[in-house]
Amino acid sequence: MQQQLREHIEKIIPLTDEEFDFILTQFTTRKFKKHQYIIQEGDNVKYAYFVLSGLLKLVYTDNSGKQHIVSFAMEDWWESDYYAFHTQTPATLSLECLEDTEVCCLSLEGYGILCDKLQKMERFFLQKANFGFLAAQRRILSLLTTDAKERYEQLVKQSPLLVQRVPKSLLAAYLGVSRETLSR
Repeated sequence: MQQQLREHIEKIIPLTDEEFDFILTQFTTRKFKKHQYIIQEGDNVKYAYFVLSGLLKLVYTDNSGKQHIVSFAMEDWWESDYYAFHTQTPATLSLECLEDTEVCCLSLEGYGILCDKLQKMERFFLQKANFGFLAAQRRILSLLTTDAKERYEQLVKQSPLLVQRVPKSLLAAYLGVSRETLSR
């Protein structure tokens, strides 16, 4: 866990051993089973999660009960209901394990401590947030301007490992198409 988290952070900022030891004090590690929910709609969202192993899906359920897949997260990715996490309001999204999963958990308090005490981490989180925003913007534009085939090709190009691990029915839902359309 420690080496994986350190390598992830050091892709953006260099760390001394002392800095990393301090960073570790703000994280806990948890394991979840396949199909287990890490966050359910209405929960208080206590953590942002860094995925060490496994695969997650973030889902919004509309008033008619239809589920909309917002995103997937696998190793070396972060995930949470970030709106609920940062505003400390009940979750509107659910986070479910598609595989047995191990995550590093960072509380909002821990996030604040890291940003206050280690300016490098503030820079790290800013860059992660910017990349997340850019990915979300790219996804929205893709949904608005491309057909199913183009969306699938973009996903394969951007995340080939994800496409291999996610069941076709979930990929279809994520792309906004039927399973039959995806198979074609």
